[in-house]
Amino acid sequence: MPGSTSCSSTVPDQPDWPLPAHALHLADLENWPSIQQNGLHSTAALIARAGLRGRAARPFATYRGESMRLPSGAVIRDQRPMPPDALRRCLDDDLSPEDWYRLVNRKVFFWLDLERLNRHRAACRGRPQLVIAVDLRVLVDRHGGRASVTPFNVGNARRRAAARGRRTFVPLDAWLAARWASETKPGDPPRPRSHKPAELAIEGAVPDLMALVVDVRPIAPDAVYRG
Repeated sequence: MPGSTSCSSTVPDQPDWPLPAHALHLADLENWPSIQQNGLHSTAALIARAGLRGRAARPFATYRGESMRLPSGAVIRDQRPMPPDALRRCLDDDLSPEDWYRLVNRKVFFWLDLERLNRHRAACRGRPQLVIAVDLRVLVDRHGGRASVTPFNVGNARRRAAARGRRTFVPLDAWLAARWASETKPGDPPRPRSHKPAELAIEGAVPDLMALVVDVRPIAPDAVYRG
């Protein structure tokens, strides 16, 4: 059973740091041995690591109505909250649902607040889950060039879903400099500077994850993670 571990930050103290100290990843408990050995990889990276290409990869790379297991043994999550018909109603930038799945499949996602993490846990039904908390400033120090933030949960397209497109993923450097300016459509006012990011996404993978971990904790279906 996984336990807690820790690491020390290599980033200088930043009293005006505008993001939380920790980023939170919810993982399927079955994936923990692989995560310990290989770090976190996006769905697209996991498909490639499993040796799947073309037609063999397609069932895993397009809409997944249920969680699926790759030939490597890795479990990848369902995408039930963003079915194609719901996505079509909220996508712009001339994106198709298939484009959106490709876009999100290339990223590793972290929650930036406890409430969103716990809502995600509740949506996983009975499958055993694991919360992995990492030092966010160290994560950014090592992988900030591939990092972006989002203003809402981009994995949910139901219930008055927000419009979304490529601009929804705001490069972290751009967000730190000008908050949501690059997300704003021409002619529209930007989101308030006080609007907090919902997620942080890293393109590709975080292979050195275990060097960033500050807490690892299994969480029961009816439990609440409090940090």
